[in-house]
Amino acid sequence: MDIDTEKLKRWREERFWSQEHLAEMAGVALRTVQRIENGGNASRESITALAAAFNVDAAALTYHPEDHKDELAREKLAHSLSALRLSFLIVAASWVFILIVFAGISASDGPGGDNMMVPAIWVTVGAAGHGLAVVIVEIVNRFGKPGGR
Repeated sequence: MDIDTEKLKRWREERFWSQEHLAEMAGVALRTVQRIENGGNASRESITALAAAFNVDAAALTYHPEDHKDELAREKLAHSLSALRLSFLIVAASWVFILIVFAGISASDGPGGDNMMVPAIWVTVGAAGHGLAVVIVEIVNRFGKPGGR
């Protein structure tokens, strides 16, 4: 049985219990509580004693490795989506800056100076392509999973 150390610590802190108080309530050594909260191993007896202190079943303090993998996968996906959104903001800001520079170059050429029109179109196509990729990933993330959000 693997103990969910974050849940243990969160439950203790929600009750405003110190580690010493939890150890006393559970009838275990303070060092045991400290070791478990720092990610150490817990015996079945320690888990049972801690669960009794919280007045819950021992299973409530444990997690299955598959559940933990799912949580890590969700966190990784959320981080990747945040990075993708940030990359789009960077591309959009760069696009605005480049168009301003191109407009300045065209204006300095005098009347009829549209020699930067073709590069501006290609920069816009590139930025739009990146934006389209972000939109597709967002749509797939939102509606492509079973049950959606």
